[in-house]
Amino acid sequence: MTAVPAHRAAWRDRWQTIIFGHDTPAGRRFDVLLIIVVLCSIVVVVLESLPDLPPGQRRGLMAAEWIITILFTVEYGMRLATARTPARYATSFFGIVDLLAILPTYLSLFFPGAQALGVVRGIRVLRVFRIFKLGEYIVESETLGRALYASRRKILVFLSAVVALVVVVGAAMYLIEGAESGFTSIPISMYWAVVTLTTVGYGDIAPQTPAGRMLASLVMILGYGIIAVPTGIVSAEIARAGRAAACRNCGVQQHDADARYCKRCGEPLSASAPPGSP
Repeated sequence: MTAVPAHRAAWRDRWQTIIFGHDTPAGRRFDVLLIIVVLCSIVVVVLESLPDLPPGQRRGLMAAEWIITILFTVEYGMRLATARTPARYATSFFGIVDLLAILPTYLSLFFPGAQALGVVRGIRVLRVFRIFKLGEYIVESETLGRALYASRRKILVFLSAVVALVVVVGAAMYLIEGAESGFTSIPISMYWAVVTLTTVGYGDIAPQTPAGRMLASLVMILGYGIIAVPTGIVSAEIARAGRAAACRNCGVQQHDADARYCKRCGEPLSASAPPGSP
């Protein structure tokens, strides 16, 4: 077996500290510089979408876009080369985001306009939580993720009921109003039902008959109640996940459902727990 040269190992370790070392001064400077470049790239992508740009400015923005893309490509290659487990990094959340950050510009060679998808680079700004030690925000995001995952079945049942309601209301409105009022088909009527049920109300299609308006009023009132249902489901799961989450002070998990303070250190498990409450 051929031994890895010592200078190469030292090179990889040094760059791994810079690229992945969020707790080191060099790593922090690298991440701050990366975020600045990400923000600049987003500005470039947004400006490129303006229809009235002079040709010279558009060419300048395209050149800047390619320069930034090449920098991101080199950075992605360096991350793969210096990561302890390249496959683990490539399949991680930030690894996938880093790859998606460079693909749109290359895809634009075959699909004009694909570079607009480069705004996905904005997700890379999430590294700011690691850079500035905003650990509490990471904990809160994990709590929210657990709450959404725990409520997935309830939300699925709720969405299924909403879809069934949209189909029934759409079919009813199609029969009541018909093509004369713009409800030319059941899919069009279902579109109207979704717009009305969510209280968006574009107004491009509106019932004209008394029966249609009565049904529309009922759907509008029902929409207010329906909007509150997923909010209540997720809120309940967030409260439950917050109690089950690790204590921010000592890290102990698996507290009782009605626990308001950590069973080891007494730290409040929720910011809503009033001082002195049992």
